[in-house]
Amino acid sequence: MRIEPVFLFDLDGTLVDSVYQHVLAWKEALDAEGIDLSVWRIHRKIGMSGGLFTNQLLRETGLDISAERSERLRQLHAAAYRKFGAQIRPLPGARELLSWLSNADIRWAIATSGRMETASVNLAALGVDPAKVPVVTRDQVKYAKPDPDLFLAAAERLGCSTETAVVVGDSIWDMLAATRCRALGVGLLSGGYGPDELRQAGAIRVYDDPADLLVHIDEVGGRR
Repeated sequence: MRIEPVFLFDLDGTLVDSVYQHVLAWKEALDAEGIDLSVWRIHRKIGMSGGLFTNQLLRETGLDISAERSERLRQLHAAAYRKFGAQIRPLPGARELLSWLSNADIRWAIATSGRMETASVNLAALGVDPAKVPVVTRDQVKYAKPDPDLFLAAAERLGCSTETAVVVGDSIWDMLAATRCRALGVGLLSGGYGPDELRQAGAIRVYDDPADLLVHIDEVGGRR
């Protein structure tokens, strides 16, 4: 009996070209709070939850980040990110990949560490209606990546187990979460992480971007 795969996609840096807008939005939020953190350090944390971002920030700066300040940072980031909304574009091949999967009757869902207040900007750019497509955001789970909750919830929305799923993401946090829920992790370079980093975090295959993945879709369970 053939096991039909399902695809669970991260959003930022995987389907939409938005990682660096998130970096700049976090930089603006941190600057507004008088917190000095290098841009490259911010980039290394994109893909994890805002709560974990704050924990990492505390570890690196030694600052006392109260719950109130953490929430203020989140709101400042969301406001700054929305200003970049007009710049957000789908990554090459993203729409074509999702369309191909749908036409091939292969189920797919989106699972993002972002809350809907920022994810809605990306979904609009991608042309995905969350009323018609399973989309799981940080608002809907207890823990975000690298915990597996987002992918577990997305698989549940599709009525399947993560053990039959292919998780597609651009960050080490996606690959770690995929490993923890026994899914196959496929990494994309479109978020700025290197191929060795993604493989060390659990990726079984690494491609440039959604367009490259579509060309090689048969390698990860999509039959042409």
